Amino acid sequence: MKSLTVYDPPLCCSSGVCGPSVDDELVRVNADLEWLKKQGVEVTRFNLAQQPMEFASNEKVKTLLQEAGQEALPLIFLDGHLVASRFYPTREQLRSLFDLASDSDCGCAPGGCCS
Repeated sequence: MKSLTVYDPPLCCSSGVCGPSVDDELVRVNADLEWLKKQGVEVTRFNLAQQPMEFASNEKVKTLLQEAGQEALPLIFLDGHLVASRFYPTREQLRSLFDLASDSDCGCAPGGCCS
C-alpha cells in the first residue's frame, strides 16, 4: 500500500475549522486527504505545534527545516520521497501522484460515487 506523510506547519488543528475563522485551504486539504484514504492510501499527518518530535526524528524533515525554516512547510512525502514543499497538492495532483482514475474515467456522474 502506498503512503502519504504530511508534515504541517504549526496549526491549532488540521481541519481548518478551529479558531476564530475558517481556513478554506485547510478545509480543502483535509477533504482531499480524507478522499485519498478512501482510495486506499495510508495518510499520516504531523503538526509541528503538537508533534515536534516527529519533525526532529525524521532526518529529511529536520534537514529541510534547518535549510529553509518553517517556510518549507508543509512537506509532503510519498513512500518516504519528498513530492511537495511549501504547498499542499490539489486533488488532481494527488490523483496523478497515486495514478488514480479521474471522476470522468470511472463512469460516475459529477458529484457521484467517485467524489
